[in-house]
Amino acid sequence: MPGSKPRQPAQRRYEIVEDVLRANIRSGRLPEGLVLLEGPIADIFQTSRAPVQRALLRLEAEQLVRRFKGRGYLVGPPGRPVAPLRTDIKALGLVLPRAIDEALQSRSTWERIYESIEADVAACVVFGRYRIIEIELAEHFDVSRTVVRDVLGRLQERGLVRKNQSSHWIAGPLTAKSIKDRFALRRILEPPALVSAAPRIDRSGLTALLDSLSEAERAASDAELPDREDLETRLVETCVMATPNERLRELIRDNLLPVTASERLLRQLGLPRDRIAIAEYRLIVELLARGAIEAAAAMLDAHLEEAMNRNIAQMKIVAVIPTPRAVAPYLTRVSE
Repeated sequence: MPGSKPRQPAQRRYEIVEDVLRANIRSGRLPEGLVLLEGPIADIFQTSRAPVQRALLRLEAEQLVRRFKGRGYLVGPPGRPVAPLRTDIKALGLVLPRAIDEALQSRSTWERIYESIEADVAACVVFGRYRIIEIELAEHFDVSRTVVRDVLGRLQERGLVRKNQSSHWIAGPLTAKSIKDRFALRRILEPPALVSAAPRIDRSGLTALLDSLSEAERAASDAELPDREDLETRLVETCVMATPNERLRELIRDNLLPVTASERLLRQLGLPRDRIAIAEYRLIVELLARGAIEAAAAMLDAHLEEAMNRNIAQMKIVAVIPTPRAVAPYLTRVSE
């Protein structure tokens, strides 16, 4: 209609989280030194951890938050000594603009249960093939089967579940072949993305990442090491996802989801932390910082090949671990 205002594009969830945290940091409601953890923030915004993680990475690039030796981020710029303040962020009363609050309240039901289902599925696929029973899943979360199909459809897009010839939803098994296939895709997609991303990489974010990786290498024990999966996510978000090719970013993100989920599960099973991978990450970032773009891409490719081999070796260890007795009630083990 003449005179009507153009419709504004809806904010992505990580942008909402980022804007709210930024405003509350600048107002002082989130004080300097406050420890920010992904889980409690995700609860406030009724979302999964992925948007929170991306928002914190962007705020880190602005030097509004920083990494430290413990879990999570500290509010405040790097280089300023301050004691970590461990206060429940929910008790601080974040100020949410009305428009954002209404958007959070009206968000789709499937988003509220997606992360739980993704975690349940990722936790079992190392041990075999499981069928997901739609009606049991719906009853477990007290949602409609339409919502369930929405969630499963998104899990299918990301390669965590599939439909078999009988149109049953199947998860797993995670095998050496599937790991090889995922890493083969990573080697095709990620090094070229890094090359195209190089001119767009945020230098302050790159420096902060290099500092974090160097500090992780100096950790005296595994207990002091940050989660390797978190460091890998930061590497990919900072150095690879800066590519201007939007479709390439989508392909990389979807392929990474089952890889990261399986790696996190292997850590949860008690397998040792991967210090070699952290050293490889540091070399990649150092090369980028020096402007050696092609060398950084070659190092990333070499890292992915070695990471694949290490993952497969760990799968052989998992093969002798008994299948867990407790899995989500909507998951049923089926024969190979």
